[in-house]
Amino acid sequence: MNADFTSVRNHNERAVFDAVRRGAARYPGVADSPELLADVACVALNRLPPRYIRHEVDFVFYLSERERAESERHLAEAVDYAFGFVQARTAMRARA
Repeated sequence: MNADFTSVRNHNERAVFDAVRRGAARYPGVADSPELLADVACVALNRLPPRYIRHEVDFVFYLSERERAESERHLAEAVDYAFGFVQARTAMRARA
């Protein structure tokens, strides 16, 4: 069997990356560091369940409006938490 899985991805990755880019301006100490922004994305993604898709339409088509709104809310909460977490850890390291 010669299967091609290159089209399989976690829907939350792109959504989290976009949310981190949009939210970065609110966190100046974190926004200045590409490495810290990547840490924020990792923390946020680890707080969300994976949503594997092959095509964006797969995600949109199979969710109800309520599920989509709930998913967006969870994503926003995970990103906000991640920014706070990384910012706090960065401040703790600076004091040490």
